Amino acid sequence: MDRRTLLRVSAASLATGMFLPNVAFADPTFPDVPNMLGDRKANEFWYEFDNVALFDASPEMLAAYDAINNYTGGPDFFTFTLLNRWLEAIASPGYPHTYTDYVTPIREPLQVISGVQLSVMDKYYRPYSREIVDAYAYFGQGVLFDPRRTDFEAEVHTMDGDPPIGYHVWYAIQRAMMLLGIDTARWVRISPLVGFAWALQSIAKPNHRSPNPGLPMAQVNRLAAQWLPKSVNKLDQDFRSTPYPPGI
Repeated sequence: MDRRTLLRVSAASLATGMFLPNVAFADPTFPDVPNMLGDRKANEFWYEFDNVALFDASPEMLAAYDAINNYTGGPDFFTFTLLNRWLEAIASPGYPHTYTDYVTPIREPLQVISGVQLSVMDKYYRPYSREIVDAYAYFGQGVLFDPRRTDFEAEVHTMDGDPPIGYHVWYAIQRAMMLLGIDTARWVRISPLVGFAWALQSIAKPNHRSPNPGLPMAQVNRLAAQWLPKSVNKLDQDFRSTPYPPGI
């Protein structure tokens, strides 16, 4: 599916009136979770995604994080140091080759991260489907309320932080994967969704612990039309803007 087709499918999906934060849509394949709000499938997707990437990461995933942090010299679990290196590289002559050279020694741990993340996405959604676009839109707006996250004080499935710098970290990791030939086609198509969610959250500024209203659908549609067709080169420039997208 090319970008124009993805945009048309996505816009049609966003126009269906699905952004109802005070409704928990039932799905017979998932157990009932009292007081959950928002799309049931999207809640389950982000719940499992958080588990495999963070809250209940496998030894293999933790080893991948450690390998990256050891290489970059960053003590943080979320590889913010890698983000800083990407920002330095893109602001200097020789990009993207300089960044490719820098991340080449950590190709193996990046391959692990890519495989884990994509396996969860593929478990719940067909690649490039309208449903996965919706899932990112829900995430960015913070309309998914999941009581199973009470112990972590993060009941709303959205990016941590205000401002949510995690989108930048995720993009820097995705960019490394693309340049190293790690599931490149997949990440090229997923990266505009990350930008889309970043833009939505930058405007909505959702509460991380209580239900949030969705943005007006017309505004969501405009952002979808703006972000989903973007090339990687354009996203490179957009993600140089911190903490919010250009113009927001």
